[in-house]
Amino acid sequence: MRRSQLAELNAFMTVARERSFTRAAAQLRVSPSALSQTMRALEEQLGVRLLARTTRSVAPTEAGERLIAAVGQHLEAIQEGLSALSEMRDRPAGTIRITAVDHAAETVLWPALSRFLAEYPEVKVELVVDNKLRDIVADRFDAGIRMGERVARDMIAVRIGPDLRMAAVASPAYFKKHGRPNNPRDLAAHNCINLRLETLGGTYAWEFEKGKREINVRVEGQLTVNDIAVIRKAALQGAGLAFMPADIAQPDIDRGALVRVLADWTPPFPGYYLYYPSRHQQSTAFKLLLDALRYRGS
Repeated sequence: MRRSQLAELNAFMTVARERSFTRAAAQLRVSPSALSQTMRALEEQLGVRLLARTTRSVAPTEAGERLIAAVGQHLEAIQEGLSALSEMRDRPAGTIRITAVDHAAETVLWPALSRFLAEYPEVKVELVVDNKLRDIVADRFDAGIRMGERVARDMIAVRIGPDLRMAAVASPAYFKKHGRPNNPRDLAAHNCINLRLETLGGTYAWEFEKGKREINVRVEGQLTVNDIAVIRKAALQGAGLAFMPADIAQPDIDRGALVRVLADWTPPFPGYYLYYPSRHQQSTAFKLLLDALRYRGS
């Protein structure tokens, strides 16, 4: 294999992963037009079309998927070997790709990451924030951050945050008009703001627990959102009763903008975990970030 072919294959894998010439070009530090020319050259050499292009998206063809299956792991092994060599220098280096939900990224990951990046300037971190439970192996992430109960059993999971609690809240004006629920079952009579999670294939069932009693409630309401920040704003404006992490709602509760109900039905539960494949070859940079994130209690 010519050296240029290796670079072309790496470029193809990046485009296939990102589903975008613009994002892939930014990662590879080339222009989108140059990257497009590289892909056309590779397709001409192989005699097959590897990418299906539209004005809005790009995706691997059947031939492209076969090429990914054939060479993907080998390219990753080469990249890991090169990363290992780079770490023979005085300071850790390399890129770490992480996926995390927005709440975890803001409250747990970023406080540690801001210090980590300042301490290790040659380490790069690519953070993808969304609420989907991604397949980190298929999507080529080094690690993911999610609630412990949602981490697959074949992953290594390391706790990185304190216990969390959920809070059912609404504005004083909403409760003045509709009254307060005294039991999770009372939520059926309320205009609740639903959270849609793609991973669950629908809306999130509000989870309550008191003693040995556990109740999951499928609430109804006018508004369904896939973003906690928007749900908070809607609750503040009286659009309905919301269910969100208590630490997000607490400042608004303290100033009287939101009122909490059913607090005795929302006990603490284990918070966020960083997880990664058991066969993952940990780089020095990854080990250092893992240590920086590890939760050591209050």
